[in-house]
Amino acid sequence: MISVEEALARCLALVAPLSPEVVPLAQAAGRWMCRPAVAKRDQPPFPASAMDGYAVQGNPGPDDNFVVIGEAGAGHAFGGEVGPGQAVRIFTGAPVPRGATRVIIQEDVVRLDDRILLKDGLDAGPHIRPQGQDFRAGDSLSPRRLRPNDLALLAAMNIPAVQATRRPVVAIVATGDELVMPGEDPRPDQINASNSFALQAMIEAEGGLSRLLPIARDTEAELATVLGLADDADLIVTIGGASVGDHDLVGRVAGLEHSFWKLALRPGKPLMAGRLNGVPMLGLPGNPVSAIVCGHLFLLPMVRALLGRPDAAPQYLQARLTTDLPANGPRAHYMRARLLPGDGLPGIAPFDRQDSALLSILGQADALLLRPIDAPACHAGDTVPYLPL
Repeated sequence: MISVEEALARCLALVAPLSPEVVPLAQAAGRWMCRPAVAKRDQPPFPASAMDGYAVQGNPGPDDNFVVIGEAGAGHAFGGEVGPGQAVRIFTGAPVPRGATRVIIQEDVVRLDDRILLKDGLDAGPHIRPQGQDFRAGDSLSPRRLRPNDLALLAAMNIPAVQATRRPVVAIVATGDELVMPGEDPRPDQINASNSFALQAMIEAEGGLSRLLPIARDTEAELATVLGLADDADLIVTIGGASVGDHDLVGRVAGLEHSFWKLALRPGKPLMAGRLNGVPMLGLPGNPVSAIVCGHLFLLPMVRALLGRPDAAPQYLQARLTTDLPANGPRAHYMRARLLPGDGLPGIAPFDRQDSALLSILGQADALLLRPIDAPACHAGDTVPYLPL
């Protein structure tokens, strides 16, 4: 058996970042921006008023008065200059007129026709945002998966489109005579195909595009036909048929050399990987929980690598165990668990039932608690690694 780490390294060696494409900002949410974005202007692009009030010169005090010579609003700059004893009515976001060094907030002013009188208890703040306070022209935003907040920043940087990695197309092929689609009428010896829908959602949440192909029945001819539909995909994922039984045809039909591995992992022991007509291919076990766990450990890292993300490997977090656990055996155990509020680190509670066929337990879980190979017994309060779900 090989370790999860070795299997992951072999899977990642099959894939490389896809080419970039220009994506309009309005369509860039969730995309992996693979090139830095450089600001084209300062923000704010001029000294701007932070409050509604009056722009004046110097450092006036209570009872000082000024003649109002004009007005400045957002998008409507005052074209003149403010001199001693003069004021310009100004609103939040408006450019501060030349000569003005301070904005007196309107609450500290008494307006008398075309003059203002300053009150006692005058606020001391200048209330002016300097040009470039937020960022300067030439500042850059590093590659990342774009969130809504990033889109606002890019728009303020006057960037209408970004360079994003093309979204990888992942073809999903479920195999087996025992499978029928949800909503069909299964025979007593059949089950509903379920793994495909979880993997499809995982791929798309990670930034890929999924293509759900027809179920491939247990004949070499039909499996070859369905696999042939995936020739233009960036990654092919099969579910089932990754073992050594008489009906496990995927490895034989796909013709992957040295592709079958027995992993030191539970749930999930059989895994295949290689290339099919030049396309990277990953063969997941058919057991429901095993397929989804292996999806988190191997499939999603391959999708991230196709996007060019530097954090392709699973990113483990830390939590405090809420119960004692016995020593682990020769396979890494990814236990379905529930996260609980904690002081500092969250708590983590593994479910009592860990049978790999129990999708109901997986549906309740929000974490996979990792018990490494040959890990000693651990106790409530110990810090343990986990993967969020």
